[in-house]
Amino acid sequence: MADDQPWKIPPIVQELAAGVQEPPSRYVVGEQDRPAVAAAAMPEPIPIVDLSRLSAIDDADDEAAKLLSALQNWGLFLAVGHGMDPGFLAKMMGVTRGFFNLPLDEKQKYSNLANGKEFRNEGYGNDMVLSEDQVLDWCDRLYLIVEPESRIVRSLWPAQPPAFCDVLREYTARCREIAGVVLANVAKLLGLQEGRFVGMMDEGVAMTHARFNYYPRCPEPDRVFGLKPHSDASVITVVLIDDVVGGLQVQKPNDDDGVWYNVPIVPNALLVNVGDVTEIMSNGLFRSPMHRAVTNAESDRVSLAMFYTLDTEKEIEPLPELVDDKRPRRYRKTTTKDYLAVLFERFTRGERALDTVKIDLNDD
Repeated sequence: MADDQPWKIPPIVQELAAGVQEPPSRYVVGEQDRPAVAAAAMPEPIPIVDLSRLSAIDDADDEAAKLLSALQNWGLFLAVGHGMDPGFLAKMMGVTRGFFNLPLDEKQKYSNLANGKEFRNEGYGNDMVLSEDQVLDWCDRLYLIVEPESRIVRSLWPAQPPAFCDVLREYTARCREIAGVVLANVAKLLGLQEGRFVGMMDEGVAMTHARFNYYPRCPEPDRVFGLKPHSDASVITVVLIDDVVGGLQVQKPNDDDGVWYNVPIVPNALLVNVGDVTEIMSNGLFRSPMHRAVTNAESDRVSLAMFYTLDTEKEIEPLPELVDDKRPRRYRKTTTKDYLAVLFERFTRGERALDTVKIDLNDD
């Protein structure tokens, strides 16, 4: 219970940041893990993929080749031609900022602490705290289920700003279209039927989660994480990034040198990355990238991530079409529910959930 373990309820970072000259010790990362002020130079650019050209007869092959390169080398890409105009994206970012700029009492109406003490994933606040020595992130978040309708908790959808719910509903529908285009093309690139992944998203109670992030200014950004290194427990993730302030860093999935690279700012582009579920189902042909958020001494930052997950009871394992003698099974079977539980727990320790289902092919 949080009553006798007050460390389980850390302060709202936005409020904390307004009154400190240096980050409190609970947020300070060990020296060996601290984010570099300047990330490494890119070995090659993260591809920009025009989604509108993926379905154009004359351009599809060229754009699909770009997508393949992106997924093989980075596990992610920057999406343009997605059908959302700059004005609408600005509106989505505007209501996101508008929510975090509300008075604290108003935001606390949507708290992720049930009865003020029991943590739940959905709602406004911080991520789960499991131990007193856990390093905390310099971030507040609002976490909502946005699909399907039957799983939405309307009482957690903010009434302010007034346009928040309407804009989010439209954005959710538009992102669903993007997810469908990307998943259809991922299937084709793997030699599968176009509807292989899209069909899974329609089975049972597949869910879409929206995570709104707020990263306050930090007086010492080289000592904290906005969000600690992690990969996503999704099939794919679609991220709306602040066009003004950078802060997302990524590792190349196939490199073991641990180098971090800044994701460039491309106005009105969406970042799309494959998640752990796609890595498992593709038997490692497409890898889920490790990424992290860093902070800034001069500016705050917001972002919005849409996570596409399967039915909680869905079994996740390499697809049989992608397993053979030359490429044996590389991941153990799990379920969405079990994997999410492992991910949330390991995330708090800065560990990767994917490691718990990998099969060591050298251990024969």
